Amino acid sequence: MTTKNTQTNITEAKQTVSDKVAFDEMNTESVPLKDAPNLKDALKPKDTPSKKTPTKAAVLTALKNGKSRFISGEELSNQLGVSRTAVWKAIRSLREEGYPIESSTNKGYMLMQDSWLITKESLQLSLPYRYKNNSIYLYDTIDSTNTAARQLVLDGAPHGTVVIARQQTKGRGRLGRSFFSPREGIYMSIIIKPTFDVSKSMLVTSAAAVAVAEAIENICGIDARIKWVNDIFIDGKKVCGILTEGMTGFETGQIENLVIGIGINTTLKDFPQDLLDTVGAVEGDYSKSSLVAEVITRTLDFCEAPDDINFIDTYREKSLVIGKTVNVFKGKYKIDPDSEIPSRPARVLDIDKTGGLVVMYTDGTRETLTSGEITIRRTQE
Repeated sequence: MTTKNTQTNITEAKQTVSDKVAFDEMNTESVPLKDAPNLKDALKPKDTPSKKTPTKAAVLTALKNGKSRFISGEELSNQLGVSRTAVWKAIRSLREEGYPIESSTNKGYMLMQDSWLITKESLQLSLPYRYKNNSIYLYDTIDSTNTAARQLVLDGAPHGTVVIARQQTKGRGRLGRSFFSPREGIYMSIIIKPTFDVSKSMLVTSAAAVAVAEAIENICGIDARIKWVNDIFIDGKKVCGILTEGMTGFETGQIENLVIGIGINTTLKDFPQDLLDTVGAVEGDYSKSSLVAEVITRTLDFCEAPDDINFIDTYREKSLVIGKTVNVFKGKYKIDPDSEIPSRPARVLDIDKTGGLVVMYTDGTRETLTSGEITIRRTQE
């Protein structure tokens, strides 16, 4: 999906990643924890770490001294004694390094609070020792973190590799739907090389849901609930979606890799009005790097031993739907299942040990759902 961006940027070009160019030129070596403006650079080892040019360092200092106010490109140009073009190039480069710099027509540029930065250094500080050397690729804008992660798998990326972006232009959701992914969100994909029976793959999505819900509660101090199978809700509104995709081996035909895509809303400022009734955000004063690191850590820990299904008890405790009447949908839809495909009302009885949803229909029959979609009937919301 092409992202709807309600905020007009000042003269900068969109920094989306071109699938063909970036993927065709990739180096198969993965490198640990590098800030990467594009997929090509992400996968090519560099002899020396990147250094800030004098102009870039001066622009960053000026924005930090601006104390969360907009500074025009003209003011920066005059203050630093450089051209407007040099300022724009510095802004673009800083964004590529992960600095959340906002721009607005007739206002200029503003550096958001440091706690919302996701950088190599901040992630290293937040990740536990066992995951500090995982390969992690940071982007300002990308088409889809899952698409990038899938390509990394094809090029030999190891278990635990992570792709992170501040914005997606073609984010994907379940059943082929698009996933609206405006700037300032947290979009990440984690590569899992399962050592367990692939029949337990559904547990991976359940584990990721618990990981995200617990991470939000631990880092942000906000109670998060799980709507089967892959949505995280706060105060009755969706703040996160999870998409797990399997990749089969060419020779074996069996699932050999999983890619867990996680999208977390952290602001609603760019969302269209028609989504605000159902969409929420994880807002507040917290460290984005800490939240990302917590999600990575908990997800990888759970996936190390999915047979130890104690997290299913937490999944049940955090379930938004157990005991409620829902509409059960089977089949694909584009936007709203209520208006596109038929449904059956059912009461949710339980979540079984494999993550399946146990329901009872109005005729008394029971079923354990392992796929499909549900919506909570509005009278109970």
